[in-house]
Amino acid sequence: MNTSWNHIKNLFVEYGVQLVVAKPLAENDNSKQQVYLGKGFDVLTLLPYGRVRGDAAGKRPNFKAPLQFFWAAPSGHFVNAPFAQLILYPDYPEVRLSGFLRGCTFAPSSDMQPVAAGQRGEKGSWDGRVLWMGVTPSGEILAALSSCGSEASAEFQILIERGSFRRFGVLYSAPLTSLVGGAVANAKNHLLATLSRIHARGWIPSQRLHADGTARPYMAVNGGGYTLESLLSIKPNGRAEPDYLGWEVKAFSQPRITLMTPEPDGGFYGEHGVEAFVRKYGKETSPGTMYFTGVHRVGTRHTQTSQLLSLEGYDSTKGKIVDVNGGIHLWDEKGLPSAIWSYPDLITHWGRKHANAVYVPFEKSETDVRSYRYLSPVLLGNGTDFTNYLSSMCSGRVMYDPACKVIVNERGRSTSKARNQFRMNASDLNLLYHNFGEHQLGPV
Repeated sequence: MNTSWNHIKNLFVEYGVQLVVAKPLAENDNSKQQVYLGKGFDVLTLLPYGRVRGDAAGKRPNFKAPLQFFWAAPSGHFVNAPFAQLILYPDYPEVRLSGFLRGCTFAPSSDMQPVAAGQRGEKGSWDGRVLWMGVTPSGEILAALSSCGSEASAEFQILIERGSFRRFGVLYSAPLTSLVGGAVANAKNHLLATLSRIHARGWIPSQRLHADGTARPYMAVNGGGYTLESLLSIKPNGRAEPDYLGWEVKAFSQPRITLMTPEPDGGFYGEHGVEAFVRKYGKETSPGTMYFTGVHRVGTRHTQTSQLLSLEGYDSTKGKIVDVNGGIHLWDEKGLPSAIWSYPDLITHWGRKHANAVYVPFEKSETDVRSYRYLSPVLLGNGTDFTNYLSSMCSGRVMYDPACKVIVNERGRSTSKARNQFRMNASDLNLLYHNFGEHQLGPV
């Protein structure tokens, strides 16, 4: 595609793109060898994808994730590439883009063909092509390819020299607003400015934002997180997506922080649900109330629940997943799996939620009026890899700390609550991110 960056940029603006991800291509980035997107799984924090599944067939078992991928056509429209997908090879590990030409009525096929052996340049070096990918709020990837010698490829070099893009391994990314001079040029700065204003307000009455957009008083003990979300106009939801301008926001008042609360998809829990699980493995704490609780660490059988937590299919020495059908397993005292969290589902959850995360400390009032104030400094984490999470589980830094319960009323009717918490001490959060540090909130 011999076009200019302004043409591609205008298309992205027209179709509502929020994030631009660019990949300068090498000769081995082609339809046969796929497009190399990075070492490790951290690229999953940049690109939206569908549910991950394990594929153990073939010489190199892998994970695959479908994409909503579209190529720019000369008409100015985008055409679907229905078989586009990410392939995650855990043995390297690395991520590649595949299937981007198959079944597409328009695609840059000629520019994505393998180069003849006698015409190859230096392995891994940029050959002049650039793959531009625009990410929309609905999770679509709108792609354009600028060929060697095109205006857009030349302008890519200029944008790099200006520092317009943030480098992310072999990829380059930037919010589209920063590339077109929008008002919110930097989501991180905007987030920190907003948190600084909240910090400056001091004590704030406990509240929760409801679906209709109104904030109402909230008197339950877990109001610290809900109040902060309300101030950021974040409506409570169970989606595994970032909260605010691409950032996951977590408020905490205790040293131990909840990282995620995924439901098991296998074992006794996966087959029968939370209530049956608590009735079988939990403990009655008072008449009609049963809990399953306790801090479980990999490799140690819990003295109260008799459960053993393990990572199946993960080689802690190599720091790699060696079985794509493995996962986090909880074993009962008879050696039966009481709960399983499969790696594909966990990869999906982790990659979407933790690309950028801010951890905000708070304290609650000791008066009759429940209120909170949000403190400085905040903790910022940027760039993560799921294998960092598994490594931290192996070392005991990430723990399974559930609070699942079943309550039976006087009529014999039961209600259950699932709370499968994977938690970590705030002092260990740096183990999860490529870049991590404190930021002082100041006047705005």
